[in-house]
Amino acid sequence: MKKLLLIFLPLLIICAGAAFVFAQNNKDEVSNMTLTDKKILVAYFSWGGNTKIIAEKIHVQAGGDIFRIEPVTPYPDDYQTTAYGIAKEQKEKNIHPPIKNTDVSSYDVIFVGTPAWWYTMAPPVMTFLEQNNFEGKTIIPFVTHGGGGSYTIDKDMAKLAKGAKVLSPFVVYEHGNANTDKDITEWLGNLK
Repeated sequence: MKKLLLIFLPLLIICAGAAFVFAQNNKDEVSNMTLTDKKILVAYFSWGGNTKIIAEKIHVQAGGDIFRIEPVTPYPDDYQTTAYGIAKEQKEKNIHPPIKNTDVSSYDVIFVGTPAWWYTMAPPVMTFLEQNNFEGKTIIPFVTHGGGGSYTIDKDMAKLAKGAKVLSPFVVYEHGNANTDKDITEWLGNLK
């Protein structure tokens, strides 16, 4: 009986180890399959450049295409005029300005980047979400902010992008820091 135990115990340990390694490898493949074989777009609006920096970092890691959401009439360069004038008025009056580029029909996964303006996404991003058909698509928000956080931007996006699955946002202060690339890698790895 002892001989039998001495023969089967090591075999059992080897089999259990092999099963564990197999399960870990499959787990990694499943979490990364979110973006595998998907047509990806990184779409963003950036007034001051912070959201553009984060969009480019996400694009490098996730791949796909990238484009900037641009209003037909650009915002002024002056922060006070833009933030406390035009953007505030657009928020208060629910104005969604016309934009130049809008088609997402050929994409499966769309990263949507916005600065947090007046407790929500920038108005051109609202227009982008309203003008496109997101039925059956996945939206992955990313938000830059100057101290207020992400508010409820992911929930606001879900209301405008009817039929889309909206995932948890990547949220970053201004244009990030020395750890931002690592943070993006971790966030992408945890997408579900």
